[in-house]
Amino acid sequence: MTEGFDCDVLVIGGGPAGSTVATLLAEQGHAVTVLEKAHHPRFHIGESLLPANMPLFERLGVADQIREIGMMKPGAEFVSPWHDHTQTFHFADAWDKSMPYAYQVKRADFDHVLIRNAERKGAEVIEGCRVRDVDFLPDNGGAEVSAEHDDGRTQQWRARFVVDASGRDTFMANKFKAKHRNPDHNSSAIYAHFAGAKRNQGEAEGNITIFWFDHGWFWFIPLRDGVTSIGATVWPYYLKQRKGSLEAFFKDTIAMSPALAERLAGATMVTPVEATGNFAYSADHTHGANYLLLGDAYAFIDPVFSSGVMLAMQSGVVGAETIDTCLREPGKAARALVRFDKIMRRGPKEFSWFIYRITSPNMRELFMQPRNLLRMQEALLSLLAGDIFGKTPIWPSLYAFKALYFTMGLFRLPRTIAAWRRRRQNIRPMEGLSFEDR
Repeated sequence: MTEGFDCDVLVIGGGPAGSTVATLLAEQGHAVTVLEKAHHPRFHIGESLLPANMPLFERLGVADQIREIGMMKPGAEFVSPWHDHTQTFHFADAWDKSMPYAYQVKRADFDHVLIRNAERKGAEVIEGCRVRDVDFLPDNGGAEVSAEHDDGRTQQWRARFVVDASGRDTFMANKFKAKHRNPDHNSSAIYAHFAGAKRNQGEAEGNITIFWFDHGWFWFIPLRDGVTSIGATVWPYYLKQRKGSLEAFFKDTIAMSPALAERLAGATMVTPVEATGNFAYSADHTHGANYLLLGDAYAFIDPVFSSGVMLAMQSGVVGAETIDTCLREPGKAARALVRFDKIMRRGPKEFSWFIYRITSPNMRELFMQPRNLLRMQEALLSLLAGDIFGKTPIWPSLYAFKALYFTMGLFRLPRTIAAWRRRRQNIRPMEGLSFEDR
């Protein structure tokens, strides 16, 4: 640590991205301070992980701990009211057979494991401390960070480098007015936990299930303690139709999916219903002078493929590599930042193409009647597993899949045009949309 600084790297936020980057930088010998506004464990959604998370757990040294708190997830099940069967995809059938499963986790426990691990590896972790301002100093003088503790005390740090891992708070993007609504997607979510939900039998008990319905899709995520996370990702216009309490509205929404309602018959809601919006956004840059944006602090996309935690942790890995280069070898910083930017943009881009089309009739048919022509199914499973940053040669097969999708659209042009128009109508912004119960 250079003289005159309180730390080499100050990390804003102690979620998966912040804890990952803090752990790796501390292991590399950097003085790291993490400021987290909440106290762990704390509730969070995003409980479904991907097989691509598994090597990251090994790298961080937390694989055994995650195994203890996780529900094994060997695959994903899709349920469509427009088809007379369900379709299950198994990660073991992906191109790379070395990652055959993932976990479902309670995020309170999961995030607690990660942040305590960062602390054990040498990072200073300060909870109940909300960052209020960051000023970047000229001549590569680092940054001055001001934060407020829960008891009202204010404190300042001078850091050589700042990491924004503040999640959906998007601290730096808001500061620089760089956050923009995604014009190609717009959704809201309503969710709660249930006890006593009917699960699949045997190994399939841990599968995530996606239920399509007229206004979006539901998630069904079994957790290890018998609780199941249920949520509806819906178009904003639908949520604006709500009258009465959020709980009653959520129950009425569940009733629109008979298959889901049957699995929740007799189940008991054990957490309050919550709602959130602005589910798709991005910042117009990934980094600046002496700072990086990681995970949801840079971009968030619809959670239908459970990509959030994986992309956050992956950003923490490449972020640690980038910062280490910037601090130790300034002459190589420009090249490292170009690489960082490319990797950060790649994840949301590759998932988004599928996410934007997941509710279209043509995409539903491809998911519900999969074929492995040109190894398309294996490549798609690799994408669903999060295997997009390595050397698995999935891209020619995914390009073939996209070509097949567009070809289907041409052969069914009237339906395709109608679906496109309906989607453009569905994703329109809604003024005055409230997510508070009443």
